[in-house]
Amino acid sequence: MRAIKPTIIFDFDGVIHSYTSGWQGVTNIPDPPVPGIKEALQEIRKEYRVVVVSTRCFQPGGIEAIQKYLAKHGIEVDGVTAEKVPAILTVDDRAICFDGRPERLLGKIKSFKPWNKLHFEI
Repeated sequence: MRAIKPTIIFDFDGVIHSYTSGWQGVTNIPDPPVPGIKEALQEIRKEYRVVVVSTRCFQPGGIEAIQKYLAKHGIEVDGVTAEKVPAILTVDDRAICFDGRPERLLGKIKSFKPWNKLHFEI
């Protein structure tokens, strides 16, 4: 009997879809994938089940639009859903990792920026 792989949830916009144009509508997904995400997901899927969860999925045509985008770019996942499925981890560009110190949360919330809005000095 084959063991069931643990599940990792991936957000779509900003993690798989580069989302450089911002919101263009539920079925309009104009930007290319984040560089390297296809290859990363291929590696991850060797050990984990990858499920995409997106706010797009709560609207008519959202799941189908994501599935079409993934197929167009040759990106394989194990599912696309509106439901937050049981998972061991979530990968999201708009999340704060809870460090067990609630007193730090408000500061983290106020200073949060997604990866594509950070400015790095070289």
